[in-house]
Amino acid sequence: MVTGGAGFIGSNFIRFMLDNHKKYRIINLDLLTYAGNLENLKDIETNANYSFIRGDICDRSLVERIVSENNIDYIINFAAESHVDRSIKDPEIFIKSNVLGTQVLLDIAKKYNINKYLQISTDEVYGSLGSTGYFTENTPLSPNSPYSASKASADLLVRAYYKTFGLNVNITRCSNNYGPYQFPEKLIPLIIYNAINGKKIPVYGDGLNIRDWLHVNDHCSAIDSVLHNGKIGEVYNIGGNNEKTNIEIVKTIIKNISKKLPQRGVSESLISFIEDRKGHDRRYAIDSTKISRELGWEPQISFEEGIGMTVDWYLKNTNWLNSIINEDYKNYYQKVYGEL
Repeated sequence: MVTGGAGFIGSNFIRFMLDNHKKYRIINLDLLTYAGNLENLKDIETNANYSFIRGDICDRSLVERIVSENNIDYIINFAAESHVDRSIKDPEIFIKSNVLGTQVLLDIAKKYNINKYLQISTDEVYGSLGSTGYFTENTPLSPNSPYSASKASADLLVRAYYKTFGLNVNITRCSNNYGPYQFPEKLIPLIIYNAINGKKIPVYGDGLNIRDWLHVNDHCSAIDSVLHNGKIGEVYNIGGNNEKTNIEIVKTIIKNISKKLPQRGVSESLISFIEDRKGHDRRYAIDSTKISRELGWEPQISFEEGIGMTVDWYLKNTNWLNSIINEDYKNYYQKVYGEL
């Protein structure tokens, strides 16, 4: 069972698993809130090994029914509210989904003695770095936003279920992902959308906040490695070894689009510096030595290659992008499933 499988990383992971593990049957449980989009999985919706159930991970009876009736072997939990700005405006929904939902999943995993529970977390639980150093799996948790605090809380619950009950768990903490099907409130798809539509590109503060960027396909392959070979109870950091400032990302994408669409006149004049957000961590950087040493995983996609692939995907899928911006996808779900 993949929870949150209609989101960005979850949908890419489902596709990756169906491509690489032909005998696996995957059930996707997703509530289809604002970032969940079944268009992300349109190409596999008729796959005999895939099925979708709309529901909330906080719904204990539903989760238990799915696990018991389908003899679930693994639970991979992507389901989470994940946008920092939204967590600042409304922390409560993040606690409900990210903490209480995780606790429900852990309880059911324990009750039915599943083979493994895998929690998909984030490097943001570690807080912020200075100009040097890297997050390791032993870095103390020091979250700085309601979002990262809710993810850190969930991670501690997962650890407790391993220590207290012996549940076979792993936690993965990844750096910033990018790639196809990413919700356009996130930095890279937002830059692409605004650039191709001649809109101002907002950049927080001085634009020098640093992130380590990981292509979603590399992230999926790392999760696959942890799922099958991760040692019980262990945490694995997953990074792309691509540290970039936000302003570097913006300028790289503008340059890329201006070459591919010279007629649009996309230039750096679209950049607009805005007031920095509250609790904005200055730098994240992941040390992936452990997963490389123990599981033999390494990222395969360079940032230069990956960002080119990503820009190409969004340029070829402007209908998908526009439907998100216009909320056409949400109108469709309301007709099919009722009010969200």
